[in-house]
Amino acid sequence: MRLVRTSLALGTLAAALIGVSACGGRESPDDQGLHQDIVNGANGAEVTFDATVLADPVESGGHERFEVKAATGERLEVDHNTTLAPMVPIHAGDALVIHGQLYIDPGPRFGVHCTHATTSSGCPNPGWIEFANNYYENPACGPRAGLFPRTIE
Repeated sequence: MRLVRTSLALGTLAAALIGVSACGGRESPDDQGLHQDIVNGANGAEVTFDATVLADPVESGGHERFEVKAATGERLEVDHNTTLAPMVPIHAGDALVIHGQLYIDPGPRFGVHCTHATTSSGCPNPGWIEFANNYYENPACGPRAGLFPRTIE
């Protein structure tokens, strides 16, 4: 009986590790790291940071676009691909954690994209958005398949 419980526990642990690796790991917010990447002009840097939504999102060309203010004061546009990840049901004033790829446009104008678990040539690293104890990253991740967020447990 003890061998069966041990085998079951190891199987459950292996399944959990596979699930986390398939849907992306969880980096902790590094607000100062984002600030330094912006100061250094590190276009393409992988970033994870705390942010507050400044305006309700707008749907445009398969992307949910919205502006946020980082904890360090920078304003960034978020381009969240809704063909690869579910929409995030946010409104102005909501708090988020964002993991994606920094881009710097002329101006300079700062933004983050690649906030989805599906990678591509333009997005080599999986990303995500955490809002209200849910991760918005990939329709296939989490306890329910389809266009649902993955709940933090």
